Amino acid sequence: VTAVTSGTIQVGQVITGTGVTAGTTITALGTGTGSTGTYTVSASQSVASTTINIVAIDFTAIPSWVKRVTVLLSGVSSNGTSAYLVQMGTSSGVENSGYTGSYGTSLYSSGFLIGSAAAANVVHAYICITKVTGNTWVAATTAALSNTASTAVGAGTKTLSGTLDRVRITTVNGTDTFDAGTINILYE
Repeated sequence: VTAVTSGTIQVGQVITGTGVTAGTTITALGTGTGSTGTYTVSASQSVASTTINIVAIDFTAIPSWVKRVTVLLSGVSSNGTSAYLVQMGTSSGVENSGYTGSYGTSLYSSGFLIGSAAAANVVHAYICITKVTGNTWVAATTAALSNTASTAVGAGTKTLSGTLDRVRITTVNGTDTFDAGTINILYE
């Protein structure tokens, strides 16, 4: 990485760019610690100089004993109009179907929906995902937009194909890129 125009490079970011293999994730820091330098990625590749964007954030290696995962968004925005999604996964990968529930007046099936679809929206959200039994999880979402007087709540459920070990934050269309804010998780 020779230049960073905005944000910080972090382990777990799913990146896109001309010539970058789809689904490439930053897996380790090299000489870079958030800005210029080298980084290790999930798929070995050679790419000509290109602009790289963040299309998802993956939190992996969640321990098998976890009963609750809280996803926190602070001042998050993107370059497009697609709403945000929280998706869960197992060692086989992120699961993008089989979710049931609603957020505000919207139904969803590809993840737990967060935020409103407008490029100017800055989202602050709290998503609590709690294990009910086996591999069945329920989620409760509360979100607010700092640039409008808008709040929404949501709830849903998902039964995973195995033991939860990862959470992904992305957009409904999977191509809008994050351009501001902080995303983190807490598990217990």
